[in-house]
Amino acid sequence: MTAKNLLNTEVTMGIIAAQRGMWFEEFEVGQCIITPGRTITESDIVSFAGLSGDYNQIHTDVEFGSKTPFGKRVAHGLLGLSIVSGLAMRTGVLEGTVIAFREINHWKFSLPIFIGDTIHGELNIIETKAIPRLGGGSLNIEIVVINQRDEVTMKGIWTALVASKPK
Repeated sequence: MTAKNLLNTEVTMGIIAAQRGMWFEEFEVGQCIITPGRTITESDIVSFAGLSGDYNQIHTDVEFGSKTPFGKRVAHGLLGLSIVSGLAMRTGVLEGTVIAFREINHWKFSLPIFIGDTIHGELNIIETKAIPRLGGGSLNIEIVVINQRDEVTMKGIWTALVASKPK
């Protein structure tokens, strides 16, 4: 396969498989992976409201939010969950190796996330189970979502199916 570079010179391109994730066998109970952080914006909340159809006033109405026990608007809980899912993928540990995201268990929303908060996730491997018929295994991952004040905003357990290293 050939292509032209910026100088209009023909170059030969090789096809390289992009797999940077960890195989099932590389995960061990006790491993902890820290995601990068991300600041929640008003645009995130408005976009999520449009995507989900959840225009609840606690998320979208400044005046209403000011009269709640929180004193201001809060991000959708599922927005925080969705963002931490993306942050987990940004670590690269499941890039090209995840088969499926299977379950969410024991999820608890502990504190609100506000516009301007920066959250990150801590992913703790708590159980591994080989499933040879799937060509991989199951990981139970405790996810803890933490804000810039080092407060836990939500946590729970995800189950993901991850491929085994090819033989």
